[in-house]
This record gives sequence, structure tokens and C-alpha cells, in this order.
Amino acid sequence: MSKSHWLALASLSGLGGATAKKLIEQFGDVESVFDATDEQLLAIPRVTETMVENLRALHPEKFEDEIYALAEDEIDLLTWDDARFPARLRELKDAPVILFVRGAIKKGDENAVAIVGTRAASEGAIEIATTIARELALRGLCVVSGLAMGIDTAAHVGALDAEDGRTIAVLGSGIRVIHPRENVELAARITSHGAVISELMPNAPPRGPQLMARDRLISGLSRAVIVVEASANSGSMDTAERARKQGRLVYAVPGSEGTEGLLKGGARRLEMEAVDFDVLADEIYAHDARREKDASAQQGTLF
Repeated sequence: MSKSHWLALASLSGLGGATAKKLIEQFGDVESVFDATDEQLLAIPRVTETMVENLRALHPEKFEDEIYALAEDEIDLLTWDDARFPARLRELKDAPVILFVRGAIKKGDENAVAIVGTRAASEGAIEIATTIARELALRGLCVVSGLAMGIDTAAHVGALDAEDGRTIAVLGSGIRVIHPRENVELAARITSHGAVISELMPNAPPRGPQLMARDRLISGLSRAVIVVEASANSGSMDTAERARKQGRLVYAVPGSEGTEGLLKGGARRLEMEAVDFDVLADEIYAHDARREKDASAQQGTLF
């Protein structure tokens, strides 16, 4: 019954990954969280009386029907005690409590690069994103992005263009609510060559805070983040900053306000005329995120 307990816990309003980790660490497993007394729960930092009341109103057995419905829709439910849960995400301080997955996340997908940028991309930036994604996918890197129009779409398409290319799309909506609707067909293609994933309840509509929250998953899944074209205040800049805090490599293609700001802040310059994709891929494969995370804690922001 463990999956129903995980699903119930993930549906608890106000519960984030950091608090969920404290609960599991304190009580040992997810079932024991529900068995804990009110006093034991309230002793956990950030657990409020309202959260405890809401937890008591959740009955894991009532989530069994949803577990079956997910299976019928070929949606996998990954939890922290599942070996298939991406190790890089599990390590995050604010790790998603659960992941809904269409397609499959493979062990080799740990070697991933995120490629992100503006929705209103120029033709040149679309071409650049497609090329970078295809070339890195050909070298075995899984391409991660957010399924948005513009650069995200180009990144997914470029990876799919590569022979045996892998790509993962991270949604800011529930997995039954593909957003934007224009990319429903692309999402279906991705499930055959990677995965579409979401931390949100399956029928959740897209909302601004959720779209921003998924940025940490895009960077978290990856060894490096490449920003191709972006405005100064955009989700791509947020992804880059989260990547820095997580100890990931950050690259920027010069030529837009956002990427120029990233370069001034210390991001690595990616000049398309001079890039050697073998060298770039080797850099990404070799990156030690844990070591860089410690170093980045002593630095300011990227922009």
C-alpha cells in the first residue's frame, strides 16, 4: 500500500520536499508518518497544526483507485524508495515527493544536459538550440527541457533528431494536462524516446508558481544547463540560478539580454562558431556537481 501512502502525502497542502524529507527521516518510512501522533508530527520543523489536521483527513486507502487509474493510463508513479527515482533529484534539498512519468527514465539519463530559453525565440536561436541538442544527444547525453514553445521545443526536437537520442520533458502542469496544447504530439513522441514527467497531481492545470518550481527539476536532472536566448527576467534565468546553487555547470550563448547577463555573472561562453561538441560533451560528463555546489555557495548570483 506504500504508493497510496506516498500519493496521499504528496497531496498534502503546504508540504514541500524539505519537510517531507524530515518526516521520512524522523519516522523511517511513509506509512509511519501517518501512524505518528499529533505531538510527534508537530515536533518536526515547519509542520503546522493545519497540516496535521489535513493529514488526518487523508486516508491512503482512498488513493488506491487513482493508483489503478494511473496504471491504466500508462502513467508510472515513482517515489523515493523506488530505485528508478532519479538520483540527482532525490539529492535535492527540495526534492519532489513523487514523480508521475509517461515513458521511461533510464539509468543512462543521469548523464543529462538541460537546454532552455525564451518562448519567443528568434529563428537563429531555434537553429542553435536544435543543433546543440542534436549534437549532444548524438554523444549520449539526455536532453532535458520544459516542453514550452520556442527554445524548449527546439531542444526536444533536436534530441529526437539524433539517432537513439533521449530527452525528458518536465511539466509545470499535471501529466494529464499537457501544456502548451500545441505540443501534445511532441509529448507523445518524447514518451517513446525518453519521458514526460511532473511532480504535480495528474490533473493540475498550469500555473505561474508551478512553472517556476519545475525549473529546479530541469536543472536538478542535469549535469549542466545551457541557456540559448533569454530576456533578463525569465524562467530560463531562474533555471540558470537554480543550476548554480545546485552545483551544475551553466553555459550561455551570447547575443540576448539574459545570456549576456549570465556571461557577466560567470557563466561559460558557448560560441557556436567555435564550439567543439566532443570537448563540450566531455566537460559535461566529467562535471562533479557536489564539488561545485560547495564552491558556488561562496559566490553571488549569476545575474
